[in-house]
Amino acid sequence: MSFNNLGLQAELVRAVSAQRYSTPTPIQTAAIPAILIGRDVLAGAQTGTGKTAAFTLPMLQMLHGSSNGNRNHPRALVVTPTRELAAQVHESIRTYGKYLPLRSAVVFGGVGFHPQAAKLRKGVDILVATPGRLLDHAQQKTVDLSKVEFLVLDEADRMLNMGFLPDIKRILNLLPKKRQNLLFSATYLPEIQKLANSLLTDPAHIQVSPKNAATDLAVQRIHPVARTRKRALLLHLIRTENWKQALVFARTKRGADRLAKQLLKAGVNAQSIHGDKSQSARTRALADFKKGKVCILVATDIAARGLDIIELPRVVNFDLPHVPEDYVHRIGRTGRAGIDGLAISLVCPEEGDLLNEIENVIQKRIPIEVIEGFQDAPREGNRPTAKPAAPVAQPVVRRMRPGRRPDNRRRR
Repeated sequence: MSFNNLGLQAELVRAVSAQRYSTPTPIQTAAIPAILIGRDVLAGAQTGTGKTAAFTLPMLQMLHGSSNGNRNHPRALVVTPTRELAAQVHESIRTYGKYLPLRSAVVFGGVGFHPQAAKLRKGVDILVATPGRLLDHAQQKTVDLSKVEFLVLDEADRMLNMGFLPDIKRILNLLPKKRQNLLFSATYLPEIQKLANSLLTDPAHIQVSPKNAATDLAVQRIHPVARTRKRALLLHLIRTENWKQALVFARTKRGADRLAKQLLKAGVNAQSIHGDKSQSARTRALADFKKGKVCILVATDIAARGLDIIELPRVVNFDLPHVPEDYVHRIGRTGRAGIDGLAISLVCPEEGDLLNEIENVIQKRIPIEVIEGFQDAPREGNRPTAKPAAPVAQPVVRRMRPGRRPDNRRRR
């Protein structure tokens, strides 16, 4: 199977070949023909499976083949949960559409509003946006969504997890009733199915990986460690295994900043990336990480989706996520596009319950590997578990001699 067999026009095949892709991935093989014949699509695919090209290529072809001559209204809208993913999708649209006369733009928060508005006023065919900034533009009348023919909700599960469902409903109310809808999700939560039922008409169901499954290309392992020794163990791994590049996930923004500073102080070139960072700082940190100028990028879950890093060798869960599905998204940054990766979790006793929930979601036990000097070897078959609750102190009962009244006063 080649891209020529999927019904794509020569300009698109040429752009794909320029990226040195010759064989479509399973999600591309299944989704592209369905989209080209005008069907709604509900697709379950992990990050790194080629899903962006799966909707970008047919969307470009259909827009090019049915131009309405009016660029004052976007004809295709792609909504993503994060700025990084929006930028990545827009870059893919520019890459694959380089030989077609179609205009595109991307809008998200954290950067200037007015330059985006000026770009939109010039007219675009395809608009990629995050929900909040898109609604800002709609409210300011700098974009009109009444002519949208294609709607793509990319990584819809993440958008719901981030609380964007009310914004998504507001966006849907701004769109015409007649349009083609594409919904892509890495995991299938009940809320996703509910959204799909209300949004899609007789959709083609495409599933290229088990529901809520972690990528098979990422080797997973757990290192048990006390909470207070996590940083020391991370430094030990970086130095003894000579890490050149690793994406490390912390649970909080403050924790990400603190860990990055501690690594820098220990001589490891590290930076943090999270939602409180300015967009320019986030873009710069990610660019330096991709170029190899930064060895360790410490991130919160905002970076779990949308980071397109070629051949990322390892992902580290410094803290386990509170939402089990986020574990799948995190480790999906490595082991992509046929290249093996390593997903390491530093698990303290207090995180035992979180680990059990993650293993229930991915439906497999993650191997435990004890690092000498950081954790005593567990008993055979024993796994890290949450610390038991402290026993409740029992009241002291004293016997009283007959005829004596209880007296709580201290003896002087």
